[in-house]
Amino acid sequence: MIKFNLIRNIAFIGLILFSVASCDQEDYLETVDKSRLTDATMWASEGNADIYLNDCYSELPQKSNQPDNLDNFTDDNDAGYYYTSWNWKKGIVEKSGGANTSVWFGTGGPDQYEGWGTLYTKVRKINNFIQKITENKANFSDDWYNKRMDEARFLRAYFYSEQFVKLGGLVILSEPQDRLTMDESEMLLPRSTFEQTLKYMVDELTLVINNGYLPVKYNNGNANAGRATLGAASMLKGWLQLFAASPAYNSASPAVPNEAGNKDMQSFASPDPARWAAAAATFKHFIDTWGHKGSADYKLFSPMTAFWYEANEYNSEVIWDRQQVATTMANTFDTYGGPVWIHGTYYTWGNYCPTQELVDVYQMANGLDINDPLSGYNPQNPYVGREKRFYDFIVHDGATYKQDWMSTPDIIYTRVDKVNPSKNQIDRGSDDVGNTGYYFKKRLDNLHPRGGNMCGMNHVYYRYAEVLLGYAEAQNEAVGPDASVYEAINAVRTRPGTDLPVLAEGMSQDQMREAIRRERRIEFAYEQKRLFDLWRWKLAEVKMNEDLHGMLIENTIPETNAGVWTYTKISLNHPHVFNRKQYFNPIPQTVIDRNPNLLQNWGY
Repeated sequence: MIKFNLIRNIAFIGLILFSVASCDQEDYLETVDKSRLTDATMWASEGNADIYLNDCYSELPQKSNQPDNLDNFTDDNDAGYYYTSWNWKKGIVEKSGGANTSVWFGTGGPDQYEGWGTLYTKVRKINNFIQKITENKANFSDDWYNKRMDEARFLRAYFYSEQFVKLGGLVILSEPQDRLTMDESEMLLPRSTFEQTLKYMVDELTLVINNGYLPVKYNNGNANAGRATLGAASMLKGWLQLFAASPAYNSASPAVPNEAGNKDMQSFASPDPARWAAAAATFKHFIDTWGHKGSADYKLFSPMTAFWYEANEYNSEVIWDRQQVATTMANTFDTYGGPVWIHGTYYTWGNYCPTQELVDVYQMANGLDINDPLSGYNPQNPYVGREKRFYDFIVHDGATYKQDWMSTPDIIYTRVDKVNPSKNQIDRGSDDVGNTGYYFKKRLDNLHPRGGNMCGMNHVYYRYAEVLLGYAEAQNEAVGPDASVYEAINAVRTRPGTDLPVLAEGMSQDQMREAIRRERRIEFAYEQKRLFDLWRWKLAEVKMNEDLHGMLIENTIPETNAGVWTYTKISLNHPHVFNRKQYFNPIPQTVIDRNPNLLQNWGY
């Protein structure tokens, strides 16, 4: 598999990268011992320098391999009680480091294993790479140098972005720090403001886009697939602008108070509605240049059920992903998702259990909400007549479950059945069996049971549907629901395999806002987008302070099942407390102890 060219086993010794495992015959025939690279030989050739940059790529977060997925911190999912998300939903977040950031009963918040320290390790690597290839530019072709420089700029902006959305203003390091030559004032830098941090990332990404050195897209089979592209740079730029333009940070009443103790660190100093227009312009440029209205390098893929298959990697909708190789860096998402028991055999931990709140936002096949009296929805027969994405991705009571690795289908029952009890029966306890009455099957490996070390599906960070819905949201906020807004959201709704009707004409701005938010929630469910949407829309304080629900299905004559099966929404009875400070994670106290110039986030 060619993607292995980028994913190499690399050891970092001191400040120099030494070892690499390669499947390239050309590398095999080289006489230079790649396990003994020195600082001089590292930057003597493009191949050696690529080893260093490939190691920077290896620092990309493996979001499919994390049991406490970001969706666990939202109103979409009910996860195991032993995860950090369980504490976080109690309102418990602490600024101390160490064990408190562990996924097992940790209290550090949804840090996605990507904390302050790991961020700056990555940034320093990138800065060193930029400095070294600049100093040794004579050893490289102009084409290689220009591309790798912009790849490095993109990676640095991406690493910053991952913490920006969780922490706000960051310390910006754009060149290496040297303890031997720099004094304390040069080393212990303060945080830049929210606006300054955003500008730095956007400016870097704009430079990459305007330079035009990177390819627009890589397709499956390309040896460089997985590297940065113009599409990835543009998507990241648009996402950052969309995030920052949102009410939590760009309003007179931001998510957290903009007070002296955290002045301008977690929001703009003053709101500006023009920020929505800037985000819309970035997404429009993407659509008109490389999207379905331009070169069509990017367009929606159908059917969505096959989107994540290994065979469909780098399909037309994929903008950027994290490469996974089954034999060396497997995708373990399947370990945590899907029904716990299949054909009587234990397969998964049952971590991805949709709440009734998520299930209820799926529309009917006619495009109407279930609470619309004309929709045809029957609360005592709730799984009939729903939109196709519901059946594609939600495993409900009585659902037929069939993956390609299964020789025969299974029927998944989550009802409480005393006559024919199912091992997937809702137990409302601490067992791996789910508490909601639902399981999720989107993004599961269709070819191998339980993933483990067998699944090589890449984790997709960005896809073209996010460009379309990002544009629809930003443009609606900037000018209202014009024709282009309808066109963008309807493209997602009506794609083959989704097959929903177009939205009704004549919607107000508020109505369109709700339609876009609903569409994002459904389209990107379990793609780790919902948490940041709740934060940026300033809805977490509402949604996460409400109890969440599951579906209890019982027979009116339970001894014989001779009665009627009833459907009752039940409280999950979990603690759900969201404190205002939880819109941002804390900076670890250990970091502040080392650098007293750092301001802590509000509330910690």
